[in-house]
Amino acid sequence: MIFYMDDLKKLQMIFQTLSDYNRLGIIRFICDKESPVGEIVKATKLSQPLVSHHLRVLKETGILDTKRKGPFIFYFIRDKKILDAINLFSELFRNSDIQYKTSSGFCSGWVPGNYNNKT
Repeated sequence: MIFYMDDLKKLQMIFQTLSDYNRLGIIRFICDKESPVGEIVKATKLSQPLVSHHLRVLKETGILDTKRKGPFIFYFIRDKKILDAINLFSELFRNSDIQYKTSSGFCSGWVPGNYNNKT
């Protein structure tokens, strides 16, 4: 497979975005549902400005998208394949020296390859 510079830059941007612990926590929280900022703040125990910053980065990268419901904006995973990718990396490093003890997968409610689950 030939990688072009644009592909490598996109891949770099995705990995940089996913390299943040708080962003992974946000993705994990909303992996199988739509959530407003307030719920994400409560679940992550991060400040509202910090959650908003991370949500903006995740949305700009194309990992998250939004849907307005009345006065609230709900965030959701744009393409569920990202959860498969995160789970794959988690699985690859589960038994390595650089791993941390984790539960049975990144997003326990996510069924790998289940891309028809519309939010």
